[in-house]
Amino acid sequence: MVRTSKKFPGVEWIEGRGEYIKINHNKCTGCAYCVNVCLAGCFKITKKKAEIVNLDECMECGSCWYICPEEAIQFFWPKGGTGYKSDWG
Repeated sequence: MVRTSKKFPGVEWIEGRGEYIKINHNKCTGCAYCVNVCLAGCFKITKKKAEIVNLDECMECGSCWYICPEEAIQFFWPKGGTGYKSDWG
């Protein structure tokens, strides 16, 4: 099933299976870098730890994983042609 969003025109999401972003709360320091870099607002800080709020509009850019100084975020691109698709490449 393909979904679109008013927030991101020209972008479609194809439902995938499984988790592709995980947070290791033992490593997370609550720095909020993931919150600040995420264009889709997928993260929030709760009790001084990052938490995934919603992945419905995740752009699968990997910025959260890349910017985390503690390597607390594990990121895997969804398999099988599922996930984010843009008119711009």
